[in-house]
Amino acid sequence: MIGVDTSVLIDLLGGDARAEAAELSLRNALTQGPVVACEIVVSEVVAGLGSGSQLIDVLEEAGIAYSPMEFRSAVRAGEMHRRYKERVKSSGKSIAVPRSIPDFLIGAHALMQCQALITRDAGFFRDYFKGLKLIVPKA
Repeated sequence: MIGVDTSVLIDLLGGDARAEAAELSLRNALTQGPVVACEIVVSEVVAGLGSGSQLIDVLEEAGIAYSPMEFRSAVRAGEMHRRYKERVKSSGKSIAVPRSIPDFLIGAHALMQCQALITRDAGFFRDYFKGLKLIVPKA
């Protein structure tokens, strides 16, 4: 099972210039097994693009399934977010792009429940989710 990150679905569904790379990555992943989106990804995509019923149709048509987060994944996300906040505080520097809990929930879901994550945000996930295989769409 391979998880998909919000940014990849927004690229695909939002008509972004990166849509082709997102589609190719998703097609390749689907040949390896199921591709799934967790509730955080679904919520973020709907918040960013609109219609929930349209998203459901598109995901089903694309062969992307829904995979709810397990309790242990939510716990891991909280632990990683706490480490992130401690790391930021101890650095004394301001962060250009602060991370919120949804980023950690997506990473923990992928790490604990999937074999890989399709994402454009490889740096963040490599830094906080060691051992998580990442698939980065190439333009």
